[in-house]
Amino acid sequence: MTASPTNSAAPASDATATAPDGTPLPRTMQPGERAPDFELPTSDGQKIGLAGLRGRRVILFTYPEAFTPGCTGEACDFRDAYADLRDAGYTLLGISSDSPERNAAFAAEHGLTFPILSDVDHAVQSTYGAYGMRNKYGNWKVGPIRSTFVIDAQGTLEHVFPNVVAKGHVGRVRKALGLA
Repeated sequence: MTASPTNSAAPASDATATAPDGTPLPRTMQPGERAPDFELPTSDGQKIGLAGLRGRRVILFTYPEAFTPGCTGEACDFRDAYADLRDAGYTLLGISSDSPERNAAFAAEHGLTFPILSDVDHAVQSTYGAYGMRNKYGNWKVGPIRSTFVIDAQGTLEHVFPNVVAKGHVGRVRKALGLA
């Protein structure tokens, strides 16, 4: 199990970490913890819940906003790696705060063939520590935190990549999974 912490999401051992203005940072989930169950609408009108995926390994990546350069690059990198991930036994899910309709347009425009889930109220992202106070280009603000969670077949977090930089991230995930 590996955690790949970067900079602004609070580690589990430091629940009191704060931004410069004193706002608490979100608690980042850690490898070995049970992945919280959820059910969210997809870009094609279905609903997907983590409980329904028990017995499968899942890669869950959260991204801030469809059609932005970093999010588009990351989603397309996952798209390009999707066949290898699927062949290795992983189910790939993307989550954003966008509406199902916006995610559908994003998926169609970029040929994304894996499910994109809509978390418009940020409930799932918040539970996973992927929404809250974050440092974006030196400015502190509240919003989605680009993160990836690898969940084993029993529903336990195997790898956690909090607050990642989009460029090169999918390669780092593949390497951690022994697929690079």
